[in-house]
Amino acid sequence: MKLVFMGTPQFAVPVLQRLLEDGHEVAAVYTQPDKPVGRGLRFAPPPVKQLALEKGLPVRQPVKLRDGTVAAELRAIAPDLCIVVAYGRILPPAILEAPSLGCVNLHASLLPKYRGAAPIQWSVLRGETVTGVTSMFMAEGLDTGDIILQLETPIGPDETAPALSERLSALGAECVSRTLRLFEAGQVTRVPQEEASATLAPILRKEMGEMDFRRPAGELHNQVRGLAGWPAAYACFGGKRLKVHESRLWEKSGKPGEVLEAGGHLVVACGEGALELCLVQPEGKQRMSGGAFMNGYRLKPQDSFMER
Repeated sequence: MKLVFMGTPQFAVPVLQRLLEDGHEVAAVYTQPDKPVGRGLRFAPPPVKQLALEKGLPVRQPVKLRDGTVAAELRAIAPDLCIVVAYGRILPPAILEAPSLGCVNLHASLLPKYRGAAPIQWSVLRGETVTGVTSMFMAEGLDTGDIILQLETPIGPDETAPALSERLSALGAECVSRTLRLFEAGQVTRVPQEEASATLAPILRKEMGEMDFRRPAGELHNQVRGLAGWPAAYACFGGKRLKVHESRLWEKSGKPGEVLEAGGHLVVACGEGALELCLVQPEGKQRMSGGAFMNGYRLKPQDSFMER
């Protein structure tokens, strides 16, 4: 099939790679403009652009989508479909209507659950045990289009959002591949979403990272897993923030926020149960194990993370 691909981050890269491996004609790749990254703020291309250039594909990085330019370009290209994966921009009606068969989006949840910008993180934050990917026809609403195909996968009890994202990226490539085979066979179906079952996955905020050890350990564990990468969960100790990148549940109890005796493991009592802070990062320092943090900062049992 003749396609136009729209995507930006690493999550979208395996899908574009799979389209090429499956023999589809990718007539153009649209991605967001290069952005400054790192301490030097050097402009760097998005991962999708890097792959597209490696494969010799035309790359376009429009700043505006509603001035009619992109819609005119798509009409001139005349693709069968536009495949959209984490592009990061809302497409106006003129663009949605340009391809002859429409625009198909890959979303990293089992719609209608977790519509929005951060479906992977919210699936973990909410303690879901199953998630998946959805291919759907795009509509003007936020992830409201008719469903074409869904593939499921379990979420591991200690799996972080970045690890899950990597797996869903690969599963998404398979989902898009199967979706296009349905188009080629003339077997595409449209299943309207059940609005009553819809939930939202809004963009993450930095203030979501603060850990309150009065909450159950299970909820804090989900917070650590769901916010891993960015913005990262954090505890407060000695007036400074301690980022927590990995954690593990323990069957211990004590006063919320209190460090428990645990043989060199940094285990903190919660409102229910206890949580080991396995991989932490003090302000201005490198990541280290919880045990190394305990030794370096001379933590002892009954020290508390509830103090500010």
